[in-house]
Amino acid sequence: MSQIEVCKVNVRSRQQMADFMHVTDLIYRSCPQYVPDLETDIREQFDLRTNPGLEFSEVQPFLALRDGKAVGRIVGVINSHANDKWNTRNVRFSMIEFIDDLQVSKALTDAVMEWGRERGMECIHGPLGITDFDKEGMLVEDFDLIGSMNTIYNHPYYPRHMEQLGFTKEVDWVQVHVDVPENVPPRFARIAAVVRERMGLRVIKLTDNAITHQGLGHKIFQLLNEAYAPLFGFSAFSDGQIDFFVKKYLRLIDKRLMPVVVNRDGEIVGVAITMGSLNHAMQKTHGRLWPTGWMHLLRAVKWRHEDGVEMLLVAVHPRYQGKGVNALFFDDLIPIYNNSGFRWAETGPQLENNMKELSQWDELKPKYIKRRRCYTLRFMPTAAR
Repeated sequence: MSQIEVCKVNVRSRQQMADFMHVTDLIYRSCPQYVPDLETDIREQFDLRTNPGLEFSEVQPFLALRDGKAVGRIVGVINSHANDKWNTRNVRFSMIEFIDDLQVSKALTDAVMEWGRERGMECIHGPLGITDFDKEGMLVEDFDLIGSMNTIYNHPYYPRHMEQLGFTKEVDWVQVHVDVPENVPPRFARIAAVVRERMGLRVIKLTDNAITHQGLGHKIFQLLNEAYAPLFGFSAFSDGQIDFFVKKYLRLIDKRLMPVVVNRDGEIVGVAITMGSLNHAMQKTHGRLWPTGWMHLLRAVKWRHEDGVEMLLVAVHPRYQGKGVNALFFDDLIPIYNNSGFRWAETGPQLENNMKELSQWDELKPKYIKRRRCYTLRFMPTAAR
């Protein structure tokens, strides 16, 4: 069998980036569950103008070739903020894809380990990106379920390769799937009424003007920094990242589906960011906005939305956690989902041991699906070799 060559990808090379992006065409050909990334989003990951996380992170994409043909890819990531916060020397791997050949997966992970070793790292783990907004966690269960535009989908042989290469579990995430009830469950309605009356909390809906010109977009991300600080691998969003995310994402989301909870002083103490699913529309784009991909996305957003909602994140300020704020989200969103024709909702990945987060869904008879894993492997640093 031909040997595998792993090369560093020059992100300014049109041909190398095309090979990097299109290796998934080979791997997921005729796979009905796979939801592709937009090529524009992939390119933006490696451009400081569109990814402020590169101000404090070093990234290097790699491509695995056999007889000149791309058969796998991976990205090495060193997030200095995360390493400083958690007192680690970790190199992350991201965007890993490979054919079912252990020689390929080994060559890719070895390349990232050597790249990290040269920079003083001692451990490799992933899949993880620069931030929690990047896709993370290799799928280890429920391969028959359709993926999403916000999460990783991979073939069943991926985790098998990781284990054969000596990687072990660091943490697992699960996703929560619920059917939208016809009415707000009585318990949520009662708690929401009590919270409004006794604590003076209320739900507001933001406008584009409030998000950008009144600075509420920045306050939402400051809330995320405080709420998510204890979570695995999290590093606070920088001012540059906040500016970018506010401009790129918050203004595009349907504000009806984004309840914001404020206290009597008008301070933001909680936010839930949700949006209609675009999974099937993304599949129709084949990862390309042009010439017709944008029409599929516009149609799904404006006229013929899908049946489901992606609950991208829920965050509550630490002082208000466990005090009924989540009931306000459900009390607000369930009638809107019903009026809009949404039948189900699915969360993003949630840490399996975050019982405070997972228990909020109990009233809605949740299904725990799409378990995904962060793998880890320690390696010998350069000085010790």
